Amino acid sequence: MAEKMDIKSKIRTVPHFPKEGVMFKDITTLLQDSDAFRYVIAEMLKKIEGKKIDKVVSAESRGFIFGSVLAHELGAGFVPLRKPGKLPAKTIKEEFDTEYSKDAFEIHEDSVKKGENVLIVDDLLATGGTLKASVKLIERLGGNIVGISVLIELDFLGGRDKVKGYDVFSIVNYSAEE
Repeated sequence: MAEKMDIKSKIRTVPHFPKEGVMFKDITTLLQDSDAFRYVIAEMLKKIEGKKIDKVVSAESRGFIFGSVLAHELGAGFVPLRKPGKLPAKTIKEEFDTEYSKDAFEIHEDSVKKGENVLIVDDLLATGGTLKASVKLIERLGGNIVGISVLIELDFLGGRDKVKGYDVFSIVNYSAEE
């Protein structure tokens, strides 16, 4: 595997998706490239080296791709955050604002035990609503957040401000001009 890989070259930008004016960062092109996918997972693992992680929590749906692989590699449990009505057992819910709308996530109330060390993983940090909701749900269950890992961070949207005080790391960052 290459020492340093240009991950931005593996991510396709789709203009005006899902609405006019948005420059959507499409990760399907990265996922199709086995070397790039392995590289990103290796980089995410480097960022959490030496941390004890009991659970990896990821948001529906692209976060599942990275979170489940990281949980497997770490020997940790995987916990999905889902849209309301998708989980079969008793849940707790947190509403949040996205770049495009209002939304909500649910988590099984027995999925994270008090004091467990949790890594939050998602594909994108934009306005921070998704990650802030993730943090709130985990903390309501008594989990200890040891890190937040994202593939892409859109720096110009200021989402990191919504999760101040947490160890947040991203693999690739975009400015408003990119």
